[in-house]
Amino acid sequence: MTSLIEATDLTVSHGGLGAPVLSHVDFLIRPAEIVTVVGPNGSGKSTLIRALLGHVALDSGRVERAPGLRIGYVPQRVHIERAMPMTVRRFLSLPHRVRDDLAAAALARTGVPGLEQRQITALSGGQFQRVLLARALLNDPQLLVLDEPTQGLDQPGIVAFYKLIEEVRAETGAAVLMVSHDLLVVMRASDRVVCLNGHVCCEGTPQAVSAAPAYRALFGAESQGTLALYRHQHDHDHDHIAGDHHHGPGCTHPH
Repeated sequence: MTSLIEATDLTVSHGGLGAPVLSHVDFLIRPAEIVTVVGPNGSGKSTLIRALLGHVALDSGRVERAPGLRIGYVPQRVHIERAMPMTVRRFLSLPHRVRDDLAAAALARTGVPGLEQRQITALSGGQFQRVLLARALLNDPQLLVLDEPTQGLDQPGIVAFYKLIEEVRAETGAAVLMVSHDLLVVMRASDRVVCLNGHVCCEGTPQAVSAAPAYRALFGAESQGTLALYRHQHDHDHDHIAGDHHHGPGCTHPH
């Protein structure tokens, strides 16, 4: 398969009970591509990530992953007990010990060199997110998955983090799959945006999605000005996903 992960006609509900969280979703991500999934609260964004990673049962459909796919994951929330002492160096070796030189290189790559002996609980929000990213990069991933990676950061911190993600993709060639609410920032960092609301409402380049009626219907005034502030410059084309898509009323698939 030419894609890293491909999902076809994906339907997921909570234990098969009630209305599906996701219905008939088609999705793929290719090597070195940055794809961002956006949608309102309860739209199934995190459920889609868990389904793609094999962490949730499917009602129907299938998910195919490239053989031997290496995935680095930055979760939405990590709770560290403040009473438990843990250095950054020890945190990077959970659950498997990593060499000192590899740990140092990962911290340097994410812009926080020399933090090995700092206590995790003493880090700022921005430093902690970069340490999480460093940990995700330790296994040299082909795909980096980030679920709401900038929660708790201020606006300058959010912009800096997404700039770092672009740099990591450029340096490592890893594909990046992000879930985000940061509409006015994330567009700049994305090759392709998927707008989700239980199903795929619209998808395509940031410019196409920002102009789609379905996107504006979901996000309203919050979506205004996205294109004026951020334009991702493409030097290559991204083909759209082949096959049928199940779209709700007013949803479009940009061409």
